[in-house]
Amino acid sequence: MRKPNRRVLPTIIGVSAVTTLAANIAVVVAFDHGDAPAPAPQSQGRRFVAASGSSALSPAAVAPLGRRLAPHVLIAAPGTLPAAAVEKVRKLKGVQGVEVVDAAQAMVAGKRVGLLGVDPSTFRNYTPKPTAQADDLWRNIAGGDVAVSFMMGSDGGVQLGSQVPVGGKGGRQTQLRVGAYATMGISDVDAVVSRGNAQALGMPTGNALLVSVPKTKPAAFIKGLRKVLPKQARAVEVNPQIDVPSVGKLPQANGRVMTAPQVQTVIKAAYTRLGWPYVWGGESEAEGGYDCSGLMQYAFARAGIKLPRVAADQARTGWVIPYAKAQPGDMLIWANDPTAPGYISHIALYLGGGKMIAAPRRGTVVQVQNVYTRNMKGAVRVNPGQAARTPG
Repeated sequence: MRKPNRRVLPTIIGVSAVTTLAANIAVVVAFDHGDAPAPAPQSQGRRFVAASGSSALSPAAVAPLGRRLAPHVLIAAPGTLPAAAVEKVRKLKGVQGVEVVDAAQAMVAGKRVGLLGVDPSTFRNYTPKPTAQADDLWRNIAGGDVAVSFMMGSDGGVQLGSQVPVGGKGGRQTQLRVGAYATMGISDVDAVVSRGNAQALGMPTGNALLVSVPKTKPAAFIKGLRKVLPKQARAVEVNPQIDVPSVGKLPQANGRVMTAPQVQTVIKAAYTRLGWPYVWGGESEAEGGYDCSGLMQYAFARAGIKLPRVAADQARTGWVIPYAKAQPGDMLIWANDPTAPGYISHIALYLGGGKMIAAPRRGTVVQVQNVYTRNMKGAVRVNPGQAARTPG
């Protein structure tokens, strides 16, 4: 569904290659949802969590879920952020919560992904509701497991309960059990371990922050951060919300959409990939195939349009409109991830007449399909200029 580490970690940290485990810390500033739901019955998410009965941890090893806070801004630097800078961020107007984590690009099960080292007792409050409520999931992480995103498991072929190598490419690696499938709702972060494991892997601590500002526009908040952060620290908005459309009047394009020749070029380019295998993280022939967003990036690039890499970011490259208003050349988007409701995890190219071309899932090939509407969130009419400005 998405190529890991194309937006947040490389953009902020500036890591172009991982030969040893390059790391970062993240602070979470989050929206206050105003709720503290009781933990859900464990059966609700059990199929996404490996058995925890063998853990030597007591149930009290991980604190119960508290007030949930949605991560909104990610701050990161090449090295540890000074404690004074972290405290200044905590005290900024509108900040509802700050969580310090370790962050890095790393190899997990042979795939280069964004990896966080977290305190399970506190970080759980900043994750999507199904993930936050799963007590066994956080006990497994505290006990030494790695949790991977739902899509990395389902489409990346990483088996729940299996032992996988985790560490730097060409550097030190250790075998960890895959203790859960759990999407954290942060673009380019596909794996989570405890901070103890992160340090054992060689990840430096304190180089990133996740932040939420419910009463301030993220762009304005990020601009204000320049006064309190070190020069090498950078910040991006975490997964801006997408307005789900209702049937009605479409926005005025005013020439800001693709031309007819561009639409034809995109569709023809996508057709040339028919029959190529689905490969999670694939974006060219070099990987031996394509995933859904890799296919979109390839096809639009042939028409001179630069798309970001992951589906969640591609969904912000134009106007989201109802499927009923879709035209050939629009992208269709779905939120299929049960561990992160609302997170855009699949994307395809609309051909017209109820048909689309897509890289569906592991074990399939790029193909023409009938459009299905289950979990669909609409269509994206691409604005080339906006696409070029969208991080990714």
